[in-house]
Amino acid sequence: MAAQLLNGLEVAQRIKESVAARVGEMVRARIKPGLAAVLVGDNPASKLYVNSKVKSCQDLGLHSEIYQLSANTTTDQLLSLIKDLNQRNEIDGILVQLPLPPQIETRTIIEAVDPAKDVDGFNPVNVGRLVRGEESLVACTPLGIIELLDAYQIPIAGAQAVVIGRSDIVGKPMALLLLHRHATVTISHSRTRDLAAIARQADILIAALGRAGMITGEYVREGAVVIDVGMNKLTTEEEIDRILPRSEHAKRLEDLRKRGYTLVGDVEPRSVLGRASWLTPVPGGVGPLTIAMLMKNTLRAAELRRGMKAEG
Repeated sequence: MAAQLLNGLEVAQRIKESVAARVGEMVRARIKPGLAAVLVGDNPASKLYVNSKVKSCQDLGLHSEIYQLSANTTTDQLLSLIKDLNQRNEIDGILVQLPLPPQIETRTIIEAVDPAKDVDGFNPVNVGRLVRGEESLVACTPLGIIELLDAYQIPIAGAQAVVIGRSDIVGKPMALLLLHRHATVTISHSRTRDLAAIARQADILIAALGRAGMITGEYVREGAVVIDVGMNKLTTEEEIDRILPRSEHAKRLEDLRKRGYTLVGDVEPRSVLGRASWLTPVPGGVGPLTIAMLMKNTLRAAELRRGMKAEG
């Protein structure tokens, strides 16, 4: 029996509708949550991400500002902007789009963002609060995955969860969120011995490595829930043939002709669909939830900063 697909687009839309309704209530009370997005340099992918986030703000009724800085910006110049945004009361969330140019000290910038406005959940203060299970702003992608599991009523408490990937952005906060929901969590990575054997222990398998199609059916226990966080570009017909099921080939080859690539995750759907009970598609799985949770984090930051009861 083929795995059922976890529709991240539908869940993200429900989250956005909830945020929009709550923002409407706050606006009527003369409070308008605001997000400042900071983009340094001319990375096309970063521009696309920032623009989509600002558009989501506009769609949901949040105030948004975008700061486009040159690729030659220094750490001190960016720090000066962050300091100004920290002090502005109408800005509830600050998003610094990563990666930053090499001359900028990324860690210094992350630490400079006011934890109360850190809607990415990267500041060490918020990371520490997450470790302790305290009220905090949490990284958007792992938070969205929890929302997705809850939306489909997939049990977390008592489950064996395996997270493949140990990044500060996804792997580590994902493991902590699952742990706080009473899962038994294993963090694995590219240097884990017999990674496939570890992965096969999972009731919930989170793949966040950044390697196209690496997680095959060999890594998946029969009936497991598989969450694919990867976002990788395939640029040849041979790669499409190797990773994707035949039913998707026509659409993906059309993507290849139009854009020069098609997006896939870290999971090889061709072999995993027959083993998993649930699987997130790429695109349309985890990706839409990341932006939805950024909007929710901005709303939450606005509520917490004003001593209001946070939604969810």
